[in-house]
Amino acid sequence: MTSPSARPASTLETERLVRYAHLRPCFNAFVDSRTPGSERKENFTIIGPGVSENPDQYVHIAQPHGFNIGGARQPPRCVNSQHSHLTAEVFIVHSGRWAFRSGEGASDGEVIMERGDVVSLPPRMFRGFENVGDEIGFLFAVLGGDDPGHVLWAPYVFDAAESFGLILLENGSLVDTTLGQTIPSGERRMPKTSAADIAALDRYDSEALRKCVRKQGSTLPSAGSVLATRAVGVRETPILGPTSQTEGLGSGAMERSHGFALRQLDFSRGGAIPAHTRFEEEVLLMHRGVLRVTVDGESALIRTGDVLSVPIEARRSFENAHEGETTVHVVRRGDRPTAPVFD
Repeated sequence: MTSPSARPASTLETERLVRYAHLRPCFNAFVDSRTPGSERKENFTIIGPGVSENPDQYVHIAQPHGFNIGGARQPPRCVNSQHSHLTAEVFIVHSGRWAFRSGEGASDGEVIMERGDVVSLPPRMFRGFENVGDEIGFLFAVLGGDDPGHVLWAPYVFDAAESFGLILLENGSLVDTTLGQTIPSGERRMPKTSAADIAALDRYDSEALRKCVRKQGSTLPSAGSVLATRAVGVRETPILGPTSQTEGLGSGAMERSHGFALRQLDFSRGGAIPAHTRFEEEVLLMHRGVLRVTVDGESALIRTGDVLSVPIEARRSFENAHEGETTVHVVRRGDRPTAPVFD
């Protein structure tokens, strides 16, 4: 007889669940990874290919979801250099205190964000961030699309990187001259971002940046949520996305199109959502507490910082397994996901 300690891990745990404690960081994911002030950051690619420039970056779940999930862990005073993306980029503050700054030189605008806050940064604008707290902080990041493209860096990033031996190529990969690497035949350097490139980007001052932020607790739950009305002791709050009549949800704090919707589920003690099915990808980012999740008959306890991807049309149920309140951020494919179907 197999002992409980020797019980084989379920498919749910081995293929769909990424434990925070088991996240594999990359310390040189980007061209600024040796620049003083940025050299201590850890980058994580959790779901999808992400935008890492290091081909050795570990991808925890490679299956396309229609969006990418990544993470950044940084000690105090560690900076992520100014850059721009082609798709929406959303950050959820899991821990720490962070300053997000806009503009080529990080001088156009600034917002300060803390645990539970969410910022949705539009495409085609320079942004960067710094851990301004006193402890190591962690951010979850959600990028739109299966292929979010390459990062566009501010010009100063290229100069600083090359002085420390890193060269970015047009194909989005890095060459490390300190290891004796050279630019491969047929490949070319990524040209430094030009004045014309910069002029084509949008600029956001502090007031405009504040409109991109949802502070924790500032958005009210939807009383008519189809999910919450079938649950016990659960509140569902729309964070990102337009009004979704099929789900019984109003618009989020930022209702422009992202290609994905972000919700917050708060479970009181004993709170539970009965078995149901959804028809788009659903990813749970555990903010605090412990959740017992059952998917197609397999169960697992999901704890603070863990990430779980639930397959399309899988039968799932959720139960708070914590003595206090449990909070989960949920990413679903599409601006208006379809309503869950209950048993």
